[in-house]
Amino acid sequence: MQKDHVGTVYELLDEAVIIIKNELQISYIEALAEAGEMYFLEKADQLKLPDKKTEQLQALLEKAEFGTYEHEWVRKAFQLAVLKGLKDISHPNRQMTPDTIGLFISYLVNKFMADKKELTVLDLAVGTGNLLFTVLNQLSEKTANSYGIEIDDVLLKIAYAQANLLKKELELFHQDSLEPLFIDPVDTVICDLPVGYYPNDEGAEAFELKADEGHSFAHHLFIEQSVKHTKPGGYLFFMIPNQLFESSQSDKLKQFFKDKVHINALLQLPKSIFKDEAHAKSILVLQKKGEETKAPSQILLANLPSFSNQKSMLDIMAQMDTWFKKEK
Repeated sequence: MQKDHVGTVYELLDEAVIIIKNELQISYIEALAEAGEMYFLEKADQLKLPDKKTEQLQALLEKAEFGTYEHEWVRKAFQLAVLKGLKDISHPNRQMTPDTIGLFISYLVNKFMADKKELTVLDLAVGTGNLLFTVLNQLSEKTANSYGIEIDDVLLKIAYAQANLLKKELELFHQDSLEPLFIDPVDTVICDLPVGYYPNDEGAEAFELKADEGHSFAHHLFIEQSVKHTKPGGYLFFMIPNQLFESSQSDKLKQFFKDKVHINALLQLPKSIFKDEAHAKSILVLQKKGEETKAPSQILLANLPSFSNQKSMLDIMAQMDTWFKKEK
């Protein structure tokens, strides 16, 4: 039944996108941002399309009932539309975090932040918002004020449209995430780290984790920026490249971790999720050091089985529950 609802929302998005895309001669992903805003504003004339096309969009608006749709239907429909729009784009930092990973990170956030009734959440590479909205939809019992940073204006506009349709309290910033951020420290950070070199050597000078020579690793700087904007005792949930601790710049990173955070968990994701094993990732959970924090007596380490292997996943979850009872 849920699939039918998601399909209904997706068709509303897709039909509007195709009309807008063809009339404005823009990409599918750009048209999706316009369609999302149209459904939020509940009017089509701001697009200034020919009367016949505006009437077609108005007919779609009259069919749509976004106020009655469950938030997960809307998020998943947007995800399908974004995947359609991104299928011809191979840029690795424009790819979406898979749903299964987002739901697992949501589970971790709920477990680690179980004692918090209200949360502030930051995603420094928010993209279209899929990871952030997956987590926020699973934090329904907690009031979550959120921040998202994104340098790509098209992806940010899609996140903005989703935030409005999902009625999420979310502040979005269009900027380089490694430039100064004017936000208060948050309770938790989630981020699928963009992997690669940071081309702005002058900007990297502000970071402890800058390279001694040559370009710095952007993913190292994202970690430092995230820790800087987390409250003492707050938690950070990163998707990291598996070779994070084996790179030429890893010594500085290890020292930074020793000084600033407690490593709580390192969970290797199943390689079957990734098209190329060289791009396989793990989930790293950190806690920013504070006066009342302490390192776990044992770090939670695991190689996660395929998420479709229910028995193996239940075994892993049982082991994790035992760890949480002991450590938290």
